[in-house]
Amino acid sequence: MKTFEELDIRAELLYSETHEWARAGAGGNVVRVGVDDYAQSALGDIVYVEPPSVGDSVTAGAVCGSLESTKAVSDINSPVTGHVSAVNEALSDSPELINSSPYEDGWIFDVEIAGPVSLQGLMTGGAYSKFLGTLNRDD
Repeated sequence: MKTFEELDIRAELLYSETHEWARAGAGGNVVRVGVDDYAQSALGDIVYVEPPSVGDSVTAGAVCGSLESTKAVSDINSPVTGHVSAVNEALSDSPELINSSPYEDGWIFDVEIAGPVSLQGLMTGGAYSKFLGTLNRDD
């Protein structure tokens, strides 16, 4: 697992407490979702991805899929509420893209949201870094 200092936390993304990232598109109605560098590092080698299906309704904070790694099976929680408009088909043949490129090639699904209010409750990169710091404390 990467050390805290090695993690790639990106300022242009929003993050959930369950380690998913969200990137709003230019129009603001479609949000791309994936798991962040912390999660992929903690899980180890991803061997299978079960994303939600196109057309599924997803709810912020609710389980909508799963990741299987060599270490464990982990839930994917949607960071936003809306309808799934696309899934990353490349992950069915190459789930390891989540490990090698969690923010680009390893995205998992897109959600069409009702508006910017759907992004409330997510953390900025700076806030997420502070949140991760509280998880790694030894007290």
